[in-house]
Amino acid sequence: MLKKISKIFKRKAKQSPEEPNTLSSGQHPLSPKKISSGARKVVEQLASDGYEAYLVGGCVRDLMMGLKPKDFDVATNATPEQVKQLFRRSRIIGRRFQIVHVRMGSEVIEVTTFRAHHNVKNTAKKNHRDKAQRSAKGMLLRDNIFGSIDEDASRRDFTMNAFYYRPQDNSVYDYANGLPDIEKRLIRIIGNPEERYREDPVRMLRALRFAAKLGFNIEESTAHAITKNHKLLADIPPARLFDEVLKLLMHGHALATFHLLRQYQLFDMLFPASAAALSKDPGYYLKFIEQALTNTDIRIRSNKRVTPAFLYAALLWPAVREMEQLFSQQGDSPVYILQKAASEVTARQCQRVAIPRRFTLPMREIWELQLRLPRRMGNQAFRLMENKRFRAGYDFLLLREDTGEVEPGLGSWWTDFQEASEEKRQEMVRKIQKPRNPSRNKNRRRKKPSKPKAPETSQHD
Repeated sequence: MLKKISKIFKRKAKQSPEEPNTLSSGQHPLSPKKISSGARKVVEQLASDGYEAYLVGGCVRDLMMGLKPKDFDVATNATPEQVKQLFRRSRIIGRRFQIVHVRMGSEVIEVTTFRAHHNVKNTAKKNHRDKAQRSAKGMLLRDNIFGSIDEDASRRDFTMNAFYYRPQDNSVYDYANGLPDIEKRLIRIIGNPEERYREDPVRMLRALRFAAKLGFNIEESTAHAITKNHKLLADIPPARLFDEVLKLLMHGHALATFHLLRQYQLFDMLFPASAAALSKDPGYYLKFIEQALTNTDIRIRSNKRVTPAFLYAALLWPAVREMEQLFSQQGDSPVYILQKAASEVTARQCQRVAIPRRFTLPMREIWELQLRLPRRMGNQAFRLMENKRFRAGYDFLLLREDTGEVEPGLGSWWTDFQEASEEKRQEMVRKIQKPRNPSRNKNRRRKKPSKPKAPETSQHD
């Protein structure tokens, strides 16, 4: 289908650089039936009130490729305030880049207003001065200058995301010649790559995420600028990077994304301590992280739950182990060394990627369970089973055994223990009780009986 559409494009000649390639109904695989009811209602409501409205970006790209979109985004010439007035269940979010979330039943539709360029003409306008801000390095700190659909299309990140679909007449508009790039399975940034990455360094992460998800290659100049400008990620707020890391690693293609992050030196910017550990011992640590990400991909593709706490626990484990070796020279107990290493690694990591406390606490509990799981005597095994982090700690132990960090055996014991009856569990615990050492009492020196004291005489005797 894509090759057929591409031939149509080749036969068409653009009348002007701003005019998009247009595919009419029947020339593309899209139809209003493939759009969610919530997205259709939002577009119809905006259009009925006299505004331009289109389905835009990744949802159109996925439908053109025969994929099922994860969500639907709408672009319009209505301002955020005007959109909010039209939809009762809506709210404006964001300060740097204002968007409107419109709730339709259980569905949330993201509505954005067409953006204009940050040129001298636009930013000089009095009512635009507080809507457009750049840092000294060129990063967009505020991006709320609104414009036309043509300007909006040129402001989008990649050619494959500059599609606009109008359900009313079932037409697709390609403003950046993105369809040939999709046919070539190529990710190409719109405009000057270095300038676009300086505007928003997160675009580098998005390029790698799309490459891993879609199996695309990155166009040469688009890729070269990532390697050259990878340190720009240090300018992104740590809270924003937390969300971006989840997008990178929790979409079912975490392993492929990880390899791309390392290839373009972006993993070093996101996880500097773990990157340093990987460079020091690329054997085991690399195998550990790869297996953790493989397991994550399998769970996500099977629609199973994945907690960010476990994912971050795995990504930071190499850094924790290296820090443990550093602190072990001080002669403290293993528990104290692990707790100290965990605190240090977590504090440093949060300076780069701000992991919320609701994830750092269970993450550290997963690590600490690695020292508690070997202790199974008496009631310890039963108490550990009641721990709310037991299952995550047990899975983490299996991961360590699978990748050769610890000798196998303990994991299978806990597997059998969970499946056993109460009577069998008691028997399993008794078998690992430490036997009493009979020589211990023989070698112990007997305490000499003390001589009885003479009764004290009273002064009155």
